[in-house]
Amino acid sequence: MNMYPTEWFNDDIFWKSYAPIFFDKASWEEVPAMADSITALAHLPLYEESPPPCVTLLDQCCGLGRFSLEMARRGFSVTAVDINAAYLETAREDAAYENLALSFVQDDVRSFVLQNTFDIVTNVYTSFGYFADTAHDRLTVKNAFESLKTNGIYVVETLGKEIAVRDFVEREWLTREGLTVLTEYKPINDWEQLWNRWILINEQTRFEKVFVQRLYAASELRSIFAEIGFSDIAVYGDWDASPYDNRARTMIVVGRRS
Repeated sequence: MNMYPTEWFNDDIFWKSYAPIFFDKASWEEVPAMADSITALAHLPLYEESPPPCVTLLDQCCGLGRFSLEMARRGFSVTAVDINAAYLETAREDAAYENLALSFVQDDVRSFVLQNTFDIVTNVYTSFGYFADTAHDRLTVKNAFESLKTNGIYVVETLGKEIAVRDFVEREWLTREGLTVLTEYKPINDWEQLWNRWILINEQTRFEKVFVQRLYAASELRSIFAEIGFSDIAVYGDWDASPYDNRARTMIVVGRRS
């Protein structure tokens, strides 16, 4: 279970208030393409009704289970981990409604590890880089490595430092699912981190949250993967496996446990 109760992301009110922003319709619609891409990266059949027998997947920071549920629909044996009890309960209800067999675990990715168990481990939807200590990011990668079987792959999708610099704005308004949010950003520590302030405004509520995300350049995250022991490390700029270049939409780092 979680050993770090004072950290900002343990705020259940925050996750409940901002859920419509994080999990809008568009974010659900992109899941099948992501699932196709990760299946291809793992060299598994794309167009069969189910993957080969006993393909196991660990979804770190699963949230409401968008990706976990999709992979379970495709026949994968899925373990989904998150610290947020309310999100996990919603994901369990959705899985039960569809008669999907998933294992949902409330735990911290810095402590959750199952040795030599999974063919694929994922950490997607920019869930990487929010710990105050860089050692904790490395521990997240290490736990993924140790949880993989030989020849298994780890996939991390996050905001690359190069993209953050290229697309930087000091503030912007977001309107999704009937909610309005003012977001403010500031680079700190020579672009090592990105300071965020999100202010949610609607007729009944004004909810403000400040948090910091650590920004990794592609070369930095690649180095962490290599230090942990991953091989065949590749970096992509989108789920179509396009290059991580000046046109990249996101940063996807993939490594294999040899």
